[in-house]
Amino acid sequence: MKNYKDLVVWQKGMELVKNIYQLTNEFPKKEIFGLTIQMRRASVSVPSNIAEGQARHYTREFMQFLYQALGSLSELETQIIIAKELNYISASKEFEIDNQIIELKKMICGLVRGLPAD
Repeated sequence: MKNYKDLVVWQKGMELVKNIYQLTNEFPKKEIFGLTIQMRRASVSVPSNIAEGQARHYTREFMQFLYQALGSLSELETQIIIAKELNYISASKEFEIDNQIIELKKMICGLVRGLPAD
């Protein structure tokens, strides 16, 4: 199997991390230990789980890490809604990040379906 850095889904996950860090830099300072850190951790979890899972020797383990990445994306999706409701981000920024999340979810699900049985 490829190195995790060669996986397009990992690369897209890294793009999401950069976007979330840039986005949360604009949040109020009072959120540094709240929504800011939660969103950053959820986003970092996506490519991290893809990388760790890819390094495993068994398909079942890789799948488990891919499902964790999907969970982190759903967590981030909820946090984006909260940020919008608190007027920390615009509707257009919410739409942009949501599209990234949807794309990553589709890619991860496709990767899971394409994995061989152990």
